[in-house]
Amino acid sequence: MGKVTGFQEFGRELPQKAPVAERVKNYNEFVGLYSDDKLNQQSARCMNCGIPFCHSGCPLGNIIPEFNDAVYRKNWEEAYQILSSTNNFPEFTGRICPAPCESACVLGINKPAVAIEEIEKHIIEIAYAKNLVKPVAPLVKTGKKVAVIGSGPAGLAAAAQLSKAGHSVTVYERDDKAGGLLRYGIPDFKLEKWVVDRRIKVMEEDGVEFKYNVEVGKDLSADEVVRNHDAVILSGGSTIPRDLPIPGRELKGIHFAMNFLKQQNKRVSDTKFDAEDIFATGKDVVVIGGGDTGSDCVGTSNRQSAASVKQFEVMFRPPEARTAHMPWPTYPMVLKVTSSHEEGADRYWGINTKEFLGDENGELRAIKVTDVSWEVDVLGRPMKFTEVEGSEREIACQRVFLAMGFVNPQHEGMLKKLGVELDVRKNVNANDKTYRTNVSKVFAAGDMRRGQSLVVWAISEGREAARKVDEFLMGHSTLESKDAVNEFEQVF
Repeated sequence: MGKVTGFQEFGRELPQKAPVAERVKNYNEFVGLYSDDKLNQQSARCMNCGIPFCHSGCPLGNIIPEFNDAVYRKNWEEAYQILSSTNNFPEFTGRICPAPCESACVLGINKPAVAIEEIEKHIIEIAYAKNLVKPVAPLVKTGKKVAVIGSGPAGLAAAAQLSKAGHSVTVYERDDKAGGLLRYGIPDFKLEKWVVDRRIKVMEEDGVEFKYNVEVGKDLSADEVVRNHDAVILSGGSTIPRDLPIPGRELKGIHFAMNFLKQQNKRVSDTKFDAEDIFATGKDVVVIGGGDTGSDCVGTSNRQSAASVKQFEVMFRPPEARTAHMPWPTYPMVLKVTSSHEEGADRYWGINTKEFLGDENGELRAIKVTDVSWEVDVLGRPMKFTEVEGSEREIACQRVFLAMGFVNPQHEGMLKKLGVELDVRKNVNANDKTYRTNVSKVFAAGDMRRGQSLVVWAISEGREAARKVDEFLMGHSTLESKDAVNEFEQVF
């Protein structure tokens, strides 16, 4: 470990953020960087535990104590090599991952956890600055061709790993640029798109070919893609949003969150789109859904100068700290206050939307809501809710953004034409150990296979699917395995 007494000497500190009044005027990232001394101190807080539970907290199995030690010693090449051995895109996870590794940090038992996410971000940014991030594909190729359909984090991770194994990889993307939700879902104030472009450039230098504005199953025959490649990985997202089919849903002013966010991302990148503009400017906004997508709608609405912003969550307000039912090192369901919430929003818990109300022109003017009371089980988990008598009321609003998650991938087109089986949740049914579907040569990974999840899970899925494809093609795989991490998780 870098400094034996580091966790006793130094408290957790995060980099400074730009003031709210300044950052809401633009869509730039606003989180600063550590000074050299602060970075050294924060890495010194890692205790190099005998059993580092952060490994199991991270779906990628990142080797966290070792790269923290390298950071403390300022050995940037070693730190980068350790981190990149398990994580293809630390520049993404270091910005937008909710850091489940920190929830499992042993120091977090009785002190604030090590700032693992920020240290990851600093490692990769220093690595880019020192020209350590270079193509890794071998000069001698295997002669095998793999198609990756979808260029979100799962698809990008799969493509990067397969290229590293020596295969020829083509990524098909129906949008005009690569990244999936990284590009057209996550707001620029959390992830500026030059960060994505920088990584795509490295992958292109590695030999990965990207084909844009190609929707497989529509612009290009799905059978043709399978026929012309030795293996195919389906890595599209869970793109069908959960709707709220209550009276008044047809009124103007009610939009799915992703339509709103994607438009603004395209405006920032000066990319044209055909849809009618969705703006929150001067409107009373209600965001229905308490997750990260809802938070992104809050931040974007504030930047568009909304008159007011409210965020609704039907669940009860979570506690601010772990309870007896959330023991360390489990991931705690505690109150999350994001940077967007800091910028201004009234948050409502235990509230149920009953009806959208409109004016004579068919425009949204208000919503009818009731408060709800939850019944919980012995572990504090919600079971069912009942409406609180006499709590029904109207709340004025002219814009509603539905941010209640996603139900499944798009079935029309590619999936139906390929004939892949679906599971009970209507995701692509692919074996947990092999990632293979019922269709010969076709694999699946990411949200399309497991349902909507975290960016770090998408990267993990892409890496594991790539390893299974490599085994399928070559009889064995030289790519890194998660088996050791999985065994650790089963023991503990």
